Amino acid sequence: MQLTGLLWGQKLLKRVEFPSAEVLGPEASVDEIKDLIKKCGSVFIKPIFKGGVGKKGKSGLIGRAKDIGTALKEKERLYFVEHTHGNSVSKADGVTFEGGVPAEHEVYFSLSDSTVFRAPTMTITHHGGMDIEELPKNKIQEVPFDPLTGLKSFHVANALFDLGAPSEIISPLVQNLPKLWTLYNNYGMSTLELNPIRMSADKAGRLVPVACDFKCGFDIDNPAWKRLSLPSHLFASDYSEFEQEINSLRTYQGQSDVFVINPKGTITSPTFGGGANALVTELLGERATISSDFGGNPPYEKMYQISRIVFKYWLKQSNVLFIIGGKANNTDIYETFRAMADALREYFNAKGPTPLFVVIGRGGPNLIRGMGYMRDTLDNLKLPYRIFGHDSAMSEVVNFALKTDLWMDKEGRRQIAAKFGVTA
Repeated sequence: MQLTGLLWGQKLLKRVEFPSAEVLGPEASVDEIKDLIKKCGSVFIKPIFKGGVGKKGKSGLIGRAKDIGTALKEKERLYFVEHTHGNSVSKADGVTFEGGVPAEHEVYFSLSDSTVFRAPTMTITHHGGMDIEELPKNKIQEVPFDPLTGLKSFHVANALFDLGAPSEIISPLVQNLPKLWTLYNNYGMSTLELNPIRMSADKAGRLVPVACDFKCGFDIDNPAWKRLSLPSHLFASDYSEFEQEINSLRTYQGQSDVFVINPKGTITSPTFGGGANALVTELLGERATISSDFGGNPPYEKMYQISRIVFKYWLKQSNVLFIIGGKANNTDIYETFRAMADALREYFNAKGPTPLFVVIGRGGPNLIRGMGYMRDTLDNLKLPYRIFGHDSAMSEVVNFALKTDLWMDKEGRRQIAAKFGVTA
């Protein structure tokens, strides 16, 4: 669950009184845009994408205007622009107009749960406005701290002194950055990033940190994010009915993160765990219908509803139903497999049989019992299947699913369809 941009980021920052650039949404009138240009000298026009989409600036997807004519041309260019980043393609739905903030200094700041330090960690540099990965290590400070006491002023001060930051920016940052820990900690965030924070002079000539971009991610297992009352559609990567239905099932227990990879894909892969999701998404590529992460020990009812939605949208066109995950620590395999098997049986009873090959790879608590339930269901439905245990390499299981998909295209789909007496 990610949120990017100042349209909603500004609302969150106001909760802790952290300054941010002025922003207008896609509904802004010509007069409002004119007034913002007059007040700030210029505006930045940025497309609004679902979820978190990076590298927009490097792709030329940020416009700047000093007059209303240019602003409206940039609005037209970017309103429905498509952005390709890695294997994903995202389409914008609107733009924001953000007031320019004059400044000599730009700062990068983030809070995250570090797996290296096993503690919340502040990352800061006074060389902001660019990708943090492009900076040498000696220009970045990573400071872990105790979550019980939180981020303190001395953490910020010590880090900036060690970086050799200009003295005039240290005091304003020391006073304001600890506010962001309150936002991060109180509302269930797993990441919070401001880049850049521009050090702008107020009327008295004193520098003030102003957030000019915003990104955060929420820990769905922490119900504190619900206190923000954010609409669920913000966390979809697309406007498809499938994603909207899945998003309606977001709860604090169990994940339900999905996005559509290829609407014409032939492998539907309910995936459990972030590591499995990354590997499977990369290896399946365009042959996958969706990318998903349904880990986090979802209860039976939630997994059953998720499975019903996935099967409703994708099973008919799929050659392979590929249920895959690593060796779980706390996810009850019996409960998740029972839910998926029951949803699959319900689909066949309601829609009739469809030619399908089922590939399963999983490990974790109640594994044998869960696999036994799934095996009995698949036998009753007369579906071909192959089940791999926790001692099988995940990459090999993925390769088997890919080979099965090719076989289904070549002859398998016709053979199974003939057995069921349906068309391939």
